[in-house]
Amino acid sequence: MHLIQVDSVQRWMEDLKLMTDCECMCILQSKPISIEKDEQNELILSSQYSTCDNLQLLLKRAWIISTELTRVAQKLEKNRWQRVHSMTVRVNCHVHSMINEYNTFTRSSSEEMHQLEKLLIDKCSEFTAFTERCLQTEDEEILKSMKSCVNETLTTVAQYFGQLIELVLTQEAQNLLRQIELSGSLPVTESAISSLFSLAQEGAHLCRIIAKEGGVVALFKICRQDYFRCLYPQALRTLASVCCVEEGMHQLEKVGTPGFLTD
Repeated sequence: MHLIQVDSVQRWMEDLKLMTDCECMCILQSKPISIEKDEQNELILSSQYSTCDNLQLLLKRAWIISTELTRVAQKLEKNRWQRVHSMTVRVNCHVHSMINEYNTFTRSSSEEMHQLEKLLIDKCSEFTAFTERCLQTEDEEILKSMKSCVNETLTTVAQYFGQLIELVLTQEAQNLLRQIELSGSLPVTESAISSLFSLAQEGAHLCRIIAKEGGVVALFKICRQDYFRCLYPQALRTLASVCCVEEGMHQLEKVGTPGFLTD
């Protein structure tokens, strides 16, 4: 009985160390090397920073989680239970941190978002508990039966995670496009276009989301207004990135070829 208690405490200490090491590393990686002393400049750029840099941090977290889930599947295939458990602890930690970080800078979250967050957190906790139980036995038959449950839970975690990231990116694209369409302010519109361009640089999937949410039309509207003439280069550059994917090209065909493109 004493041995079991010692093992449990030791395993809890190891899990705690994994979680703190993992979180400390992520925090250190997200910190800037130099500190900006000009506080006024920080205030001017605060809107762009919160949109652009925080999304970059979110995408970085998402990439780490995705990589860890792939590695969990690989170790699970080889029955490396200790490694599987340590990785699930890290995934759990990253998921909690990602959700907390996103909720600190997002302006509004939908009910669907909150439901997905809860589903993912609950499933991650279940995942960690499953893998911990697998460490408590060496019976091959029991482990074999538990492996299928772990595999199923891993698949569900990956599914919820993918849905949450898709929803987050869609919501952020919608927010930026809403700023572009509704704001009459040059600085706000310029910041939104800059953030949208940064988002488009993250890959084809992000470009597809932007196109699907009406990015092509919104950017063309900017280029039709003399008031935003100084933003034409940024808008056209962003438009070119979005139209590199099929969805963007389809939206471009619907809009037609405005006269300013031939000027």
